[in-house]
Amino acid sequence: MRKKINTILKIIIVSFFFFFAKAEAQQKTYCNPINIDYGYCPIPNFVTQGKHRTTADPVITYFKGEYYLFSTNQWGYWHSKDMLDWKFISRKFLRPEHQVYDELCAPSLSFVNDTLLVVGSTHGKEFPIWMSTNPSKDDWKELVHKSEAAAWDPSIFWDKEKDELYEYYGSSNLYPLYGVKLNRKTFQPEGEVIPLIALNDDEHGWERFGENNDNTFMQPFMEGAFMTKHNNKYYLQYGGPGTEFSGYGDGVYVSDKPLGPFEYQSHNPFSYKPGGFARGAGHGATYQDVNDAYWHVSTIVIGTKNNFERRLGIWPAGFDKDGILYSNTAYGDYPTFLPSQNREHLDQNFAGWMLLNYNKPVQVSSTLGGYQANYAVNEDLKTYWSAKSRTKGEWLSTDLGEQSTIQAIQINYADQDVTLMGKPESTTGHQYVIYYSDNNIDWKILVDKSHNSKDVPHDYIELEKAVSARYVKIENRGMPTGKFALSGFRIFGKGGGKTPNSVNNFVPLRAEPRKKGERRNVWFKWEQEPLADGYVIYFGKSPDKMYGSIMVYGKNEYYFNGLDRSDAYYFQIEAFNNNGIGPRTEIKKSE
Repeated sequence: MRKKINTILKIIIVSFFFFFAKAEAQQKTYCNPINIDYGYCPIPNFVTQGKHRTTADPVITYFKGEYYLFSTNQWGYWHSKDMLDWKFISRKFLRPEHQVYDELCAPSLSFVNDTLLVVGSTHGKEFPIWMSTNPSKDDWKELVHKSEAAAWDPSIFWDKEKDELYEYYGSSNLYPLYGVKLNRKTFQPEGEVIPLIALNDDEHGWERFGENNDNTFMQPFMEGAFMTKHNNKYYLQYGGPGTEFSGYGDGVYVSDKPLGPFEYQSHNPFSYKPGGFARGAGHGATYQDVNDAYWHVSTIVIGTKNNFERRLGIWPAGFDKDGILYSNTAYGDYPTFLPSQNREHLDQNFAGWMLLNYNKPVQVSSTLGGYQANYAVNEDLKTYWSAKSRTKGEWLSTDLGEQSTIQAIQINYADQDVTLMGKPESTTGHQYVIYYSDNNIDWKILVDKSHNSKDVPHDYIELEKAVSARYVKIENRGMPTGKFALSGFRIFGKGGGKTPNSVNNFVPLRAEPRKKGERRNVWFKWEQEPLADGYVIYFGKSPDKMYGSIMVYGKNEYYFNGLDRSDAYYFQIEAFNNNGIGPRTEIKKSE
């Protein structure tokens, strides 16, 4: 009997340690752009400069223990239990008689009680509202055969406390966003369609058209309505001024009632990322995770092969003690903690692993035309290196410049000479091997995905155990389509040197009140910090609410055109490099 008890105890102890060892080994971070199998552009006249992956206008909701992700023209949707490993479910939501390429453009995703609801954009009234109580199994049926609330960029909102339904919609550079109440039983409109909010780019600089909110040749667009209710306040979110630009962001108006009147939140745009590797954070959705913490998913622009070549990003978000909706995009394309870590979204979500190979020396097996090797390490998602072929053995190596501690790697593939269109039924996975070395001669395998069957266009690997190395090399073993091409081979961890010092002579130059000048713009100048790879500028209308951020590489000036004309602002800057982040400067106020 004693032997039997001892055997049982040993099994329990081994199982205990195995469980916790496995839990400890689980990945803690993710990295934007998120790594999902984006479909290839399904619209033929959008690919004259080359076929490419794209999606946009995302919405995520946490439903029955899983996250569900829908976005434009994917011929299906994703679900995930951890917001990291996304599984795609293939499905077309349009009936065969709908001969359009916009299969499910800018979809609405929401739920009522135990039922998930989906509807796409339409200018007519022929689209259905779909419903499912078991969406993880592709089990859908029509809730409404023809929605009379047909609209572009729709968003159905269920006010749970009042058990009321509303739909918000609009996408135009002329018309506002609208709202209408839906009948709780029929899901059809009842009552008056009400215009709710419109752009005011004369006052709000960030709502101006252009790559840097700096062009006036075209009226800006307002789109992507989304509603969040928090502490009995209604937060009506919207995207502007255009999805093609790095200045693409989301703003919010607030009201005590679901159909207004709405008041502009003073701290806008609440989602904004004009700098860094992955730029743009507009037309998105705010949702809660398993711990009830908030996140914001939105659109990242590439725009190289077509204006609408785009990806998706997820940013930690939340409401502060004063009810201000914010989204934290500072270091937002560096490794970020997943919901499982349950970190504070204002200042604890960044893992602290720095980019080790920004503009560091690279060597390659071959180069196609002007797609130069340094484009793989220049922190610009719009540019890329391409090898001459897709054959096994093409490679790129990067010199970190010093012995460094490596924690994670992100491989961002570029679409060079791809042949696919739409969402293929099956593809070969991205296959590669990553090596590391201390001397660029003797190499050891760090990651082996030579037999990978998954489509991973933005693969992100968090190492179970950090390694020390100076050189890292990726070797191609197989491509789903196109040549072996990388827009970013990004190595994260910590170098062995010093962090930057505080930045000197940081000056925001802005036109004074009641004097001639463009007060929506500010020109930042500062003294170059010798140890810096780049800088992060923080801004806000209160010294304790500097939620806006701009990442700048390799310069000591930046023109920012996203201010509200009438208000005072506060600014601060910090330098960073491969070793860490330097101290922030004193806060500067601009009236």
